[in-house]
Formats: sequence, structure tokens, C-alpha cells
Amino acid sequence: MTAISLSRARLPTTLEIDVVDEFGDSRRQAIAAERALTVYLNKREIVTLMTLGAEPEALVVGYLRNQGLLGSREDLIAVHVDWEVESAAVVTRRLPEDLEERLGQRTVTTGCGQGTVFGRLLDATALAPLPETSLAQSTLGRMLHHLGAYNETYRSAGAVHGCALCHQDRVVDFVEDVGRHNAVDTLAGRQWLEETEAADADIFYTTGRLTSEMVLKVAQMGISVLVSRSGVTQKGVELAQRFGVLLIARAKGRHFQAINAAGRLVLDDIPPRRPGDQRRSS
Repeated sequence: MTAISLSRARLPTTLEIDVVDEFGDSRRQAIAAERALTVYLNKREIVTLMTLGAEPEALVVGYLRNQGLLGSREDLIAVHVDWEVESAAVVTRRLPEDLEERLGQRTVTTGCGQGTVFGRLLDATALAPLPETSLAQSTLGRMLHHLGAYNETYRSAGAVHGCALCHQDRVVDFVEDVGRHNAVDTLAGRQWLEETEAADADIFYTTGRLTSEMVLKVAQMGISVLVSRSGVTQKGVELAQRFGVLLIARAKGRHFQAINAAGRLVLDDIPPRRPGDQRRSS
């Protein structure tokens, strides 16, 4: 592949401000950065993303990839981010033939950090069959434990989401950003820019809700197990059933709620019931 002309416009993810706590004491507190970045594709304004600014090039490429505005990594010529004018200029060899139609059809989403997906994205059907990856209960528990070593920005400043690519219980890659969609887009963009599809990643983890757009983006990455510490939406469940994605919602410690689990969830580490736990009928 021809080398992509790429800026390296990384910025610190936190800054410090003065706060007064509940005792009336003044102190310095780290807060999450939030920066506007307007994306231009072949000089055409596409969207403005709000981001930490940690990996803006990967974020922009992943966003365009997941919106179907970039067909392949071979199309990319340059990605240049200039924070002085809060813009990212992406140059590509070709644009989708239906670009104007895509830009004219937007669906407002529940996403934080970005609010629209481009037209007909939820109707996408040209996905390769996803692997029917199974997941052991014990593996899930170890993975969640290992993820505790990450979330650096969240621990110091809060106000961010994190996403991870995992191979069983091993964390392969991890990203934090203002919104969960920025984080998944950054992971997708990093795969292209580093010329490595996460071939050994078989689980995707997010701290955010399992909504329709999150399920779709993960399915586009070829991953069929999606785990979150948060809940799930109706449309997220519908798309998971459509694409064959095993959803693990409300995953904290040894507790979780699995959806589309038939034949794929191995219950090998069932925890003892706590007082007050109610056995639910099937």
C-alpha cells in the first residue's frame, strides 16, 4: 500500500482547572478535554466531531470508514489535522457515487460525541457473515478484570467513554474519547492507518449503551461479541439478531445479561446467589 500522508496532531486528553469541593476547599482538578474538529473530505465539509484530541487522524478515518464514505484504505491519500483552525482535511482517490444522497439523508441517533449517521446506514446488508464466536463466562470475568488497568483518562478526569478490542480475555487495543462512538471509530481508523485488521480480536467492549449504531459499527469490523457495562436498546437487539452478534449487557464483576446467547455462552463460572437474588423463570 502507498504510504498515507499523515499529520500527528495528538493533544493532551486532560487539563486542570480550579474547583471548590463540598468542604469549601479549593484545589486543582483534572477535567477531560473537549475539542471541535470539522472533517473535510476532498474539500467537502462532512461533519464536526467533539473529541479529546488524542488520536484525531484515526478518529476521522474510522468515522468516514464506518459511515461508508471511505471504501478502502487504498483510497486514502492524506489525513491532515490542524488544531489552529479545528479542521481535518482528508484526501481520497475516489468518493462514493451516491455521496450527495448520503449527505442528504441523516438519522438522528442516541450517540454521545456525534449525533447523526448518514443515509441508509442502518439498512446496510453487504456484510460478510460474522463468525459465531462463543464466550465462556470465566473468560468474560477475566477480561473485565484486565480492563480495570485501562481507563486512564476516566480515572483522572471522568466524563469519557472507553472501547476495547479483545482476544478472549486479553485486551488487544483500548481507546478513550468524549463519546463511545468516537472511541469505536478511532479503533476502526487505527486498524486502517496501521494496516492491521484486528484479526485476533473476537470481542468488542464498550462502556456505553448497546444501541443500533454501536452494533452496526462493531459488525462492520467483523466482530460478533459485543460487551458493555451499560444497557441495551430495542433497535440494538434487533440488529444484533440480524447480524448474529452476541450481546453482553450490564457486565460488571461477575454479573451480566446475555442476549442472543443460545449455543454461544458457556456457563462455566456461575456465581453464588446473593440474599435477595430472584430466580427468573425462562
